[in-house]
Amino acid sequence: MKKRYFMYLKWVMILVVVTLISFNDVKAQAGDSGKRLLIRCDDFGMCHAVNCAARELIDTGVPFSASVMFTCPWYQEIVDILKANPQVSVGVHLTLNSEWKNYRWGPVLGASAVPSLVDSCGYFYPSRALFFANEPDIEEIEKELRAQIDRALRSGLKIDYLDYHMSTVMSTPELRSLVVRLAQEHELAISRFLGEVDVDGVYAIPYEHKLDSLISQIQRLEDNQTYLLVFHIGLDRPEMRAMLDLNTFGLKEMSRHREAELKAACSEKFRETLKKENIELITYRQFIAQRSLDNMSYPGDTIY
Repeated sequence: MKKRYFMYLKWVMILVVVTLISFNDVKAQAGDSGKRLLIRCDDFGMCHAVNCAARELIDTGVPFSASVMFTCPWYQEIVDILKANPQVSVGVHLTLNSEWKNYRWGPVLGASAVPSLVDSCGYFYPSRALFFANEPDIEEIEKELRAQIDRALRSGLKIDYLDYHMSTVMSTPELRSLVVRLAQEHELAISRFLGEVDVDGVYAIPYEHKLDSLISQIQRLEDNQTYLLVFHIGLDRPEMRAMLDLNTFGLKEMSRHREAELKAACSEKFRETLKKENIELITYRQFIAQRSLDNMSYPGDTIY
C-alpha cells in the first residue's frame, strides 16, 4: 500500500513539474513575463529639428525604436545618425501624406510615376480625406510603398519593421492587405501586429502637462503584457515653429508639443518611474526576436 502511495506521489510530482515547465515555455515564447514597454518614435528624417531631438534621446541611453520617413529631404541625416547607433531598432514610416504648409514632400518615385497619389504641385495630399478623394490607384500605391522600403533597405540600415504615417496605409482592407504582403515579402514585422497593447501617449496633452500624464500612464500598466508608447519628438526651434499643419485637427504650437515630448522621454523622473514600476524597455528588434514573425496577427479594423 505504501509503495503504491509513493508511486502515485511520484507521478503527480512529475506531472506538476512538466506542467510548470510547459507553462513557463509558453510565457517565454509569448514574451509576456513582466511589464515590457516599446517606445516608438515617429517621423525621424522629417526635418533637422526632429533629427537633433533623436540625437538627444539616443544620448540618454533609453532603448527605443525609430520610424523613419524615407520620403523626406532630411532622411539621409537620420540614416547617418542611426548607422552610428545600431542599438536603435529602425522601421519604415510608410508615408502617403505631406501635411505642413510651406514644407512639402512627394513620392520617392516622383510625381509622374504615381500621378494619382499627388496634387497639382506633385506633393502628397495633407490628409487622408484628400488622398482618397483623388481616387488613388492601388497599383501606384504599391509601387511607391515598394520604393520607400527599397530606399530604406539600400540605406545600409538594418530595417526591422513597418509602420504608417497618419495611418493612411491602414485605412482600407485592401491597403492593409498590401502592407501585410509587403512585410511578409521583406521579412519585416508590422508595428501593432505582434500583440503589443497601445498606451494612450501624450501627443494631444497640453505641453506643460505631458510629463505628469506620461508618469500617470506608466504607473497604470499591468503585469504580463507588452505595451507600445508612440512619441513625436522635436526641438522648439525656428525651423519647426515655421511648420504649420494644413489640417484643422493639427496641433497648434506643434514645435512646443514635440519638444515637451522629448523632455518627458529624456527625463530622470520617467526613468525612475520605469525602474520603480519594474518596467523593462525593449526595442522592436528584441520584441520580434522573442515573438517571431510567425506570430504576427491582424489586429482588426482599428485605424491608428
